[in-house]
Amino acid sequence: MKVLVADNFEKSGLDGLAAAGCEVLYQPAVKDDALTEAIRASAADVLVVRSTKVTAAMLDAGRLGLIVRAGAGYNTIDVAAASARGIYVSNCPGKNAVAVAELVLALMLALDRRVPDNVAALRAGQWNKKEYSKARGLQGQTLGLLGVGNIAQEVIRRAAGFGLNIVLWSRRFDGQDRAMADPDARDLGIETAFRQTRIALAPTPAAVAERADIVSIHLALGPETKGLIDAAFFDRMKPGAMFINTARGEVVDYAALDAAIQTKHLRVGLDVYPNEPGSATADFSDALFSKPAVYGTHHIGASTDQAQEAIAAETVRIIRSFKETGRVPNVVNLAKRTPATHMLVVRHRDRPGVLAHLFAHLREANLNVQETENIVFEGAEAAVARINLDGAPAAALCDKIKSGNGDVLDLQVVTL
Repeated sequence: MKVLVADNFEKSGLDGLAAAGCEVLYQPAVKDDALTEAIRASAADVLVVRSTKVTAAMLDAGRLGLIVRAGAGYNTIDVAAASARGIYVSNCPGKNAVAVAELVLALMLALDRRVPDNVAALRAGQWNKKEYSKARGLQGQTLGLLGVGNIAQEVIRRAAGFGLNIVLWSRRFDGQDRAMADPDARDLGIETAFRQTRIALAPTPAAVAERADIVSIHLALGPETKGLIDAAFFDRMKPGAMFINTARGEVVDYAALDAAIQTKHLRVGLDVYPNEPGSATADFSDALFSKPAVYGTHHIGASTDQAQEAIAAETVRIIRSFKETGRVPNVVNLAKRTPATHMLVVRHRDRPGVLAHLFAHLREANLNVQETENIVFEGAEAAVARINLDGAPAAALCDKIKSGNGDVLDLQVVTL
């Protein structure tokens, strides 16, 4: 199996792929047309990317069966085009969660204690303890989280150690408004380090904005979240509150954020931006960076050695499974429900030609097979085929299938 790695990737991952018996083509610099040509020339079975964009034209250029996003998000991949071509898209969720959570806490502390300004003043030969000793402190404040996935849960665990209270909103719990006892938090997959941490569900994002002293964004980018954090949201935030975004730049209306910095005196920590450069180094400017209340980092949330090694190991696991079993962990583009309306359950002798007989008659009846499974019993004498169809097989068709092959033992139609 050929694996084309078209982004920077850990040596441990490259070695792991080679140990799994893969032919590894490591071309981290290829992008755009060069990547299209590399896919064509290599005839790779698997493509591994990080931030590199993957387009429909690239998918048409070769014979890819799997694309692995060596990270959590996959918005740079044309998933719809991959789905239309039967190409798996997989990712590595949760493997960089700790790294991003650590940056969130770093930004909170930096904003509260004005760490970058302290450093800049000292480097400029200035001593100003009077100015830089002003800080509110984090203990007892309320941290508002939008989204409660892997990263947000790691943030909660660390926030507990700073004595922060938590209010959160997620699409999973939209409309709920209640305090949560510690057992309830564990039911949601959140286990805090300290029992005294207060966690509450808020019914709307606006309710989080109203209650929180610090807001941190942890939402995936999609049609329903693009621009979700808008002027109305910022209007509900407390004056002087902190706002942190380490998720996706497009989730936030940055023009509205710019205005809120002036009107609400927000303190802001950003790791992501709407129009980031596509390369690791480039010229990049934004009016936000000139504001003293804004601290920015270079989209480095997941960029710790620990996170990258974990992502490399998960990428190897995904590709090894695909190579050895045909199954792909963490697939993001399988249908949650197929158009199947009926299941044909066929008990049969495990003999050559039985399934071909079934499928030939289904084709004649213009019934499309959506999913199929053939379960063989011990001894390999008999099996049961379960075939999901996009329509109901007529009784006459069922009789024809059963009578036309002596190895068909029984047949049943189930409405889905």
